Amino acid sequence: MFKKTTLPNGLRIITVPMEGTKAVTVLVLVGTGSKYETKDINGISHFVEHMFGKGTKKRPTQLKVFEDIDRVGGQFDFSTSKEYTAFWTKVHFKFFDLALDWLSDVILNSKFEKKEIEKEKRVIVEEIKHYLDNPAVYIWDIWEKLLYGDQPAGWLILGKRDNILKFKRKDFLEYLKNHYSSKNIVVCVAGKIEPEAVETKIKKYFRQLNQVEPKQKLRVVEKQKRPQVSISFKKSDQTHLCLGTRAFHLSHPLRYAQSLLATILGRCPSSRLINSIRTKAGLAYQVYTVSEAYTDTGYLASYAGVAHKNVKKTISLILKEYKIIKNTKVKKAELQKAKDYVKGRLSLSLETSDAQALFYGMQELLENRILTIKQIFKKIDDVTPDDIQKVARDIFRPERLNLALIGPFKDKKKFEKLLLL
Repeated sequence: MFKKTTLPNGLRIITVPMEGTKAVTVLVLVGTGSKYETKDINGISHFVEHMFGKGTKKRPTQLKVFEDIDRVGGQFDFSTSKEYTAFWTKVHFKFFDLALDWLSDVILNSKFEKKEIEKEKRVIVEEIKHYLDNPAVYIWDIWEKLLYGDQPAGWLILGKRDNILKFKRKDFLEYLKNHYSSKNIVVCVAGKIEPEAVETKIKKYFRQLNQVEPKQKLRVVEKQKRPQVSISFKKSDQTHLCLGTRAFHLSHPLRYAQSLLATILGRCPSSRLINSIRTKAGLAYQVYTVSEAYTDTGYLASYAGVAHKNVKKTISLILKEYKIIKNTKVKKAELQKAKDYVKGRLSLSLETSDAQALFYGMQELLENRILTIKQIFKKIDDVTPDDIQKVARDIFRPERLNLALIGPFKDKKKFEKLLLL
């Protein structure tokens, strides 16, 4: 069972003792990301994350930073999203003190040296090029830009090249002062631990955290009155498309029904869209449906990579399945299969200490509350066929439809004509 403690400075500590493991994961989650940026600093959240680990006074070089975890066979990773930034390390429980010392040192004492900033600019510019050249991934950014437009929710997490090249050391220090605070940080430790001892050590290692009120993100504004299409022209071997609709945010009461709807449509190998588009029609190698829920907005969308000549047919088949599930109530057996799939995948995913840390830490950071797996299973089990149909009827409407494509096309109108339900 997890335990949550909030320190007087606002830092939240979550401990998750686990039996049958010799591992321990230390996870630090910060409530900031690209949705907290303004246009002139778009990309800085990700750049800041890159600069952690470039050297501290205690560990003066990146090599020394990395060696301290390498020498005990540990693992670590840092990542930036739209609504949070994550830092974690996983070690044998004997090296727990090292893990805490290492991660707190990296977060609190990284030097942000000018020469390292200039060097990392080149690295990030190459990362942007690599990302933009990966259409199966980049299509999701085109999709979100189509939904949210010129506001933080619609911008690239990586930022733009011009921004990256102009950042100065003072920009990073200002960002850290405004967005890294004990009041928006969660430290979660999972694995072979003694919770009380862990709390005492976290108080020691993270006592220097900034305590100012962190800056908040702008609320996403959503406006749509008719179907929308966005095309990124590319002479590619395959067209990549995302077709879907605006849906519900993380705290919406129909969030679990939305997730199950996506599962029925295209999250498991026996789902409707995979059966229709891949198994029966043979149009795509990869096809799937995503249910995304941010803190203030969400969507449901289906992806497919298909031959250019099959794009229209694929779009028609996706819309056909949307229309069927909107107009015809799902059978209890199919819904139960989806529930069992979601619960089974979640259970299997939580076997490691890093997964447990993310499971509890992310709930606390983004929702300010934690449900146990048993409580989540109860919410999943409570979803009815009526709930699935209600979600489908709410979201599968022409004025909510959006289509993003990467391929050798320029005429949006011929695709807009297809977006009918």
